[in-house]
Amino acid sequence: MTAAPKISIIVPVYNVASYVGECLSSLVHQTFTDFEVIAVNDGSTDGSLAILREFEESFPFVHVIDQPNSGVSPARMAGLAMARGEYISFVDGDDYVVPNFLEKLYTAAVENDADIVCCNYYFRFETTGFTITYPWCWKSVLDRDKAMQRLIRDYSIQGFLWNKLYRRTLFTEHDIPFPAMCFEDMIMNRALFSHVQKVVTMRAPLYYYQQRHTSALNTMTPKKINDFFRMLVMTRRFLQELGEYDKFQFSYRILCGKTAFCSLYYILKMHMDHHRAAGFLTNLKKVSKSVRLFIGNDFDSLSEVSLDVVDAPRAETNYSH
Repeated sequence: MTAAPKISIIVPVYNVASYVGECLSSLVHQTFTDFEVIAVNDGSTDGSLAILREFEESFPFVHVIDQPNSGVSPARMAGLAMARGEYISFVDGDDYVVPNFLEKLYTAAVENDADIVCCNYYFRFETTGFTITYPWCWKSVLDRDKAMQRLIRDYSIQGFLWNKLYRRTLFTEHDIPFPAMCFEDMIMNRALFSHVQKVVTMRAPLYYYQQRHTSALNTMTPKKINDFFRMLVMTRRFLQELGEYDKFQFSYRILCGKTAFCSLYYILKMHMDHHRAAGFLTNLKKVSKSVRLFIGNDFDSLSEVSLDVVDAPRAETNYSH
C-alpha cells in the first residue's frame, strides 16, 4: 500500500459514456499530482465501465468500484469508504474541471487551514457549447456561522457536493449519512458545514457544470419536486435539532422563497412536458400552502404525509352524453 494521497476524488458514474472520458481526462492531467481518483460505476449499461477500466489500466492512481445500480448517494458512500486522502473532492461523471482545479483548492485549504474550500464554476450548455460563469461568487474567508448563512440561502455558497474540497474528518468523525433522495447534496452540506471552523470561497471558476437535457433538473417528476420540499423540511428540522433555528431563520425563509419560485418553473415544465393543464393550479396552491406551513409556527405538527406536495399532471376529464 502506497502512502495516503493528499486528496481523494470520488466520481459517481451512471450511463455517462459520452462524457466520462472527458471528465477523467481532466482529472488525470491535473497540475497537482498527490491524489487518487475513485470512480464508482453504479450499474451503468452504456459502456461507461469499459471507459473506466481503460483509465484504471493506464493510471495507477485511478481505482474503479463496480456495483449494482443503487443511486448516487450509495455510489458516493462506496467511494468515501475507499478514500484515503486528507481531503475529499466530488466530481460528477458528466462534468469536468480545469487543469489547476486541485492545486487551487488544496493551496487555499492549506494556507487558510480551511475545513472546506469552494470554487466558482461554469455553466456549460451541452447543445450549444455556450458557457457562462456563476455570477454571485467572490473570494472570502468565512467562519462557521457566516458560511452557514450563505449556504442556507443558496447564495454564493450553493448546496452542490461538487466544486468543493472537504477535510475528510468532516465525514469520518461525524458519521453523516447520504440521504437516498434527490437534492441529497443540499442536506449533506448543511450537516457538514455545521461542523466547520473555517470556509474559503474562491472567485475563480474551476469546474464545468454540464447542462444536459437529460439531467435531473431538466427531467422533473412529482417525486423530484417533492424531494425539493422534503429538503426544506429536513433543513428546518436539522436547524431545530441544533437549537439554531432562530439564528438562521431569516436565511431559511429566503431558501423557502427561492424553492417555491423555482418550483413554479418545475411544475410548469412538468405539465407542459405531459401536455396536460389539469391539476396545474391545484399544484401551485399546494406549494403556497406548504411553504407557509414550513416557515410557520405550526411546523412541528407536520406529518410525513404532508411532504407529498405536488401531484402528477392529470388527464383532462372526458365528458360524454
